[in-house]
Order: sequence, then C-alpha cells, then structure tokens
Amino acid sequence: MGKASKDKRDIYYRKAKEEGWRARSAFKLLQIDEEFNIFEGVKRVVDLCAAPGSWSQVLSRKLFLPAKLSAESRDGDLPLIVAIDLQPMAPIDGVIQVQGDITNARTAEVVIKHFDGCKADLVVCDGAPDVTGLHDMDEFVQSQLILAALTIVTHVLRVGGKFIAKIFRGKDTSLLYCQLKLFFPNVTFAKPKSSRNSSIEAFAVCENYSPPEGFDEKDLYRLLEKVGTPSGSKDFDCSSAWLEGPNKVYIPFLACGDLCGYDSDRSYPLPTVAEGTSYQSLDPVQPPIAPPYKTALELKKASHHGITDLEKLSLDS
Repeated sequence: MGKASKDKRDIYYRKAKEEGWRARSAFKLLQIDEEFNIFEGVKRVVDLCAAPGSWSQVLSRKLFLPAKLSAESRDGDLPLIVAIDLQPMAPIDGVIQVQGDITNARTAEVVIKHFDGCKADLVVCDGAPDVTGLHDMDEFVQSQLILAALTIVTHVLRVGGKFIAKIFRGKDTSLLYCQLKLFFPNVTFAKPKSSRNSSIEAFAVCENYSPPEGFDEKDLYRLLEKVGTPSGSKDFDCSSAWLEGPNKVYIPFLACGDLCGYDSDRSYPLPTVAEGTSYQSLDPVQPPIAPPYKTALELKKASHHGITDLEKLSLDS
C-alpha cells in the first residue's frame, strides 16, 4: 500500500525504479546536463557524498559505458570515476569507491593517485545533511557542507574544470554565490524539473575553475571569510547583510529540463498494463547497505527486549 501510494504521488520515484536508477535524484543530474552539457570532454570525475549512488550511475552510463562499448576505446582511454562517501555503497560498473571524508586532504591524495597524478575535469556533489524543516538552519548547514566540499575541490579539480553542488536557497544565498565566484567566473543556480517546486533545493553549476593568483589551499577558509565583509580585510563578520541594498547581488537562476515533461509536484495515476492487470509496484533498485538508521533500530530492538525481560522477571516474582 505504501509503495503504491508513493509511486502514484511521485512520478520520478516511479520512473527511477522502472529505469533502474537507485534514486530519483538521477534525473536532476541528467536535466542539468541537458541544459549545461557538463559531460562534454570529461574523462575524470569525482562524485562527492555519492551514496546510494544514483549520480555515480549517471556518470557510469553517460561516460564509462559508452566508452567501454566503443571499438575505438582502449583500457587506458576509459573515463575514470571516483565516488567518495563515508557510507559504503554497492558496486557500479566503472566506478572506483573511496570510503572517506571529503574535508580531509588525505582523501584528495587518494583521488589523485587513482587519476595517476592528474586532476579531475568535473566534480559533483549531491550531498545534504538531514533537514530539520527550519529553512534558515538547513540553508546554513548546507552552505557549510558545500564550502567543506571546496576543500577537496581545490585539490583535485583542474583549472577550467566544473563543479556541480546541491544548495538550499535562502536569505544568505548571495553570500554563497560570492564565495563560489572567487573560484569560478561562471556560476549559475539551476532548478531541475525533477526537483520539487515546494523544495528550497537548487544546484550551483560552477564552470571554468580559476583559483585566485597565488592561491594556497591552506588559505581557503581565510579567503572565504573575507568575502563576508564590505572591506574584505579586517572585519571577519561573515554575513551577507552588506550584499543587500546598493550592493545587492543578482544571481543567475535557470530552470532545467523539458517544460512539457513530468511535473515533480503533480500526482500521476498508476499506469495500466496489458490484459487488464493492475500495476505492480517495483522494489527499490538497491536498498542501502549500511543505513544510518540501522544502528538506531538495533538499539531500539535491544531496548525493547530488555524491557520485556524485566517485565517477565517482575511477573515471575
């Protein structure tokens, strides 16, 4: 009942299972690519916060598998895809998995080793913290995650490369935009058609990576702090308030995806199949290997059994 209800309510949830995607978020990256052509000329990619792996699946299907099936390709010419997450992830063809922290420089070193000393052409990040429903809080935590992702981006992305990251829109979005503009001349905030209109989610599409002259990765956070000040020097109150009024920053915003396509906020009826049989809801493509809630469920179960045993002892006495 629950699965059928969700299938009917969310067309992208249903289509993801029908097309073999691990999550509906795969359509978001596909629609961003339709608008910005982000995969053109890409040979090395890093997928940050990759689990459960829907974006890695997109990268595999769009880059690795076509090259693998091409008669002209050799093993040394195949695209390299490295997926990073603290959580384990089921294998994906052509994707190298690294279980590590995206804010750790050692993780960046591991990635570069997989690329034989070269750097990535594209870095993507669909990671997000558990939302609280308090938009200001969620926006702040998400922006901090993106800035943390910059820690590894500045180490592994080549000059001229691209960075795609999930953002939460809010009152401080202009500050995040200015911080990203320090490293990317072209920054656009995009809203894929598969992203619900009711969600504050969007995606920062950052093109042509160009770090400041003389930039040292160790000075990243000091540089980001200066963006939050009108003078950019002594006052380290990292706030976007001064970006309003006469200093207001207008952020390029673009809707992605076919406007005649599926609406993520609309409910679609379940399709009927041949011979009048009813629609059968599909199971998830890949259930989580080690979901964060697994430990909580085990503790709850153990606690429940403990109470039951105590109750039995009291009854016996």
